[in-house]
Amino acid sequence: MVKVVGVRFKKAGKIYYFDPGDLEINLHENVIVETARGIEFGQVVVPNTEVSEEEIVAPLKKVIRVATEEDKAHHEDNIRREKEAFDICLQKIANHKLEMKLVGVEYTFDNNKILFYFTADGRVDFRELVKDLASVFRTRIELRQIGVRDEAKMMGGLGVCGRVLCCNSFLGEFQPVSIKMAKEQGLSLNPAKISGACGRLMCCLKYEQEAYEEIISRVPKEGAIVETPDGQGVVMSVSLLKELVKVKLDRENETDLKVYKASEVKVIKDVTREETEEEEIDLDELKQLED
Repeated sequence: MVKVVGVRFKKAGKIYYFDPGDLEINLHENVIVETARGIEFGQVVVPNTEVSEEEIVAPLKKVIRVATEEDKAHHEDNIRREKEAFDICLQKIANHKLEMKLVGVEYTFDNNKILFYFTADGRVDFRELVKDLASVFRTRIELRQIGVRDEAKMMGGLGVCGRVLCCNSFLGEFQPVSIKMAKEQGLSLNPAKISGACGRLMCCLKYEQEAYEEIISRVPKEGAIVETPDGQGVVMSVSLLKELVKVKLDRENETDLKVYKASEVKVIKDVTREETEEEEIDLDELKQLED
């Protein structure tokens, strides 16, 4: 086991582990640490604890110190300077007539580097822009192209549920989301209803997927031939959350529809309904919403 503290550098950002050494660091305390991109100011979200060696990336860097009042003041000053740098960069982008959208700016705590985050439809030749920015700020400049999910995470906003975007409020890392999840959860495959502010599939499709998969494993599929207390029939529709199946019975050449609990029927022959050509075309278009 290794003694660590978990540190975040952004709201809802990824948690990184550091070696606290002899320091006893409390939850929500600010610390100064050394990272791959320089000295950084972060907040402790996991106080002193022990984790297995498999959970860390060796070698583990040490916490330099608990942040002082001077460190906090310097961090606040960097935030103010980031806003000024954002406006300057916007003007420079316009001057160079580049097809790119500036999303955010970050100063490293030691001011050795400024990172500019942007989105663009394709590759952008920003070499002249970097030179121009370096002449203004007199420090290392890095332009980083990000995706639409990262843009939504940085900018924030409200989802269709009326709440602050999950990625901006608590999701540390993005999880893969697929069209299969929407289909299994019985959701409309209308892109406007299952895509988030970023234009990709909503992250919340992932939240209940495990529960749906567990239910699907024990509930007959639509089209399956089953044995019911009233005889054989074909499953016409399924209500996953209620675990109910509507079965079309065949008794003395008369058809009858009845609803049963999934536990009351036994699958005789499992039939997977094939998708029509039209459905396949729709799914191909929906695939563009996936990562």
